[in-house]
Amino acid sequence: MLQISVDFTREVDEFHGFLKTLKPEDWNRETEFRRWTPWDVVAHLHYYDFVSTAALGGEEVFAPERDALVAAFAKGRTNQEIARERFADLDAPTLLSQWYSAAHTLSEALGRSEPKRRLPWFGPDMGVQMFTTARYMETWAHAQEVYDLVGASRTHTDRIQNIATIGVKTFGWTFVNRKLDIPGPPPYVRLVAPSGDIWEWNEPSETECVRGDGIDFCHVVTQGRNVADTALEVSGPVATQWMSITQCFAGPVANPPKPGTRGPQSE
Repeated sequence: MLQISVDFTREVDEFHGFLKTLKPEDWNRETEFRRWTPWDVVAHLHYYDFVSTAALGGEEVFAPERDALVAAFAKGRTNQEIARERFADLDAPTLLSQWYSAAHTLSEALGRSEPKRRLPWFGPDMGVQMFTTARYMETWAHAQEVYDLVGASRTHTDRIQNIATIGVKTFGWTFVNRKLDIPGPPPYVRLVAPSGDIWEWNEPSETECVRGDGIDFCHVVTQGRNVADTALEVSGPVATQWMSITQCFAGPVANPPKPGTRGPQSE
């Protein structure tokens, strides 16, 4: 079983446990992420877990799902609208139960897959390890929107190293996706893990670097926070430009939230 599959399952379990503590009225409150409600968040995760399961079936199974989604986007439909249409008949408890079961099934199937297997996706194929990490990352990132909505504290573990690693590895992608020249070598990244361990990537540098809390870094690369709303220390023009537009997830260009617009909300 791939370790990242175990991490994905644990993240699903934690989010599921938290979601069960929501009040019925919380499910219809709007988060600061595109005015999505917690219902929208779970529906979105459930939809893409479903599409991911199709990818595990190979190109013939995945292609119809991919084509339908691409066609929907071409018509101007949003991820929120697509998920609402797919699961319109599900109330919050039913949606939560179905997502939880399907996410476990997906994680187990990914964990049993041949590590070198390539899975079809939107754009280039992805290796099983990166594919599973992406599902883990999306679950972790979207969960934060709901924690923020109800002002709940959240305990993080060193599992987030998976997200930090994606954040570092997608340095070049951030610029290529925007059709920008990569401005230089990847900056040095030195982060403090939730456990207190030190994580480091790239060649040590005092002039081009990102230092600070690993949780902050993960929030920034997943665009859950603007870098200005964190305590990250960013030095150098390359690192500064990167952190201002960083995007560790696939898909069209997305802009980070404006300073002061994401964080715990009041009731």
